[in-house]
Amino acid sequence: MDKFTTLTAIAAPLLRINIDTDAIIPSREMKRVSKEGLGEGLFAAWRYTEPGSRNENPDFILNQEPYRQAQILLAGTNFGCGSSREHAAWALAEWGIRAIIAPSFGTIFYANCVRNGILPAVLPEGRVQALAALVAEDPKNNQINIDLEKKIITTPDQLTNTFDIAPSDQEMLMEGLDTIAVTMKRDDEILAFQAQDRLKRPWIYL
Repeated sequence: MDKFTTLTAIAAPLLRINIDTDAIIPSREMKRVSKEGLGEGLFAAWRYTEPGSRNENPDFILNQEPYRQAQILLAGTNFGCGSSREHAAWALAEWGIRAIIAPSFGTIFYANCVRNGILPAVLPEGRVQALAALVAEDPKNNQINIDLEKKIITTPDQLTNTFDIAPSDQEMLMEGLDTIAVTMKRDDEILAFQAQDRLKRPWIYL
């Protein structure tokens, strides 16, 4: 995964509440055996005029300029609720979303974001709405800056918002690690344990 340290990018306001994982990527779009190609199905029910079609709905924000280049989503409460499908995070990542700012997230979706290189940042609802209003004035020039090390979100007028993130999640994102890579960082400890265990219980390794 790409490391996440700082990001300055266009932000797309999508402030609907309770956007679930089926809205993020409908089940009919999950026909692939890999992560590749899922970005095309992102928000398919809203991005396209008919189920299964690729005729764009001009009213949907990600079909509009300059939001087509957005790397940040400003979302409503309980973003990513519903099922545990990791395809939702995969689709967002492939489309180009690197961070989502919302008042709250579905618990499993939050974890899936971190494990796929997307920062889920929690801010109070009023602050998210204020960011959305600022962005809407001039989305291309009113870009949002996120500094993950300092855990701050800054607007062009230098207004700073702080957010919390678990140290382990921060480490995964900043170092570009998935769960396997996190485990492999302790490879020496694992091998040392196996060596000791082999002496104590040799029959296990036959």
